[in-house]
Amino acid sequence: MSKDTKPSLWQVMRSVLASFFGVQSTANRERDFRHGSPAQFVVIGLLFTALFILSIWGLVKLVLYLAGV
Repeated sequence: MSKDTKPSLWQVMRSVLASFFGVQSTANRERDFRHGSPAQFVVIGLLFTALFILSIWGLVKLVLYLAGV
């Protein structure tokens, strides 16, 4: 991929996931800031955050169900 093009949806998702863990390469971070749309990162970030919260909620419900509570 050329460095002058917008990041693909897959690259945006990888960047957002990397930001959750705090492990983003310098090259990817520079690409994101130069060519990425902030709206893409915000929307994907909110979706991943909601997915994470729903996963934790589901896991807690499952554990409580298995514990008989």
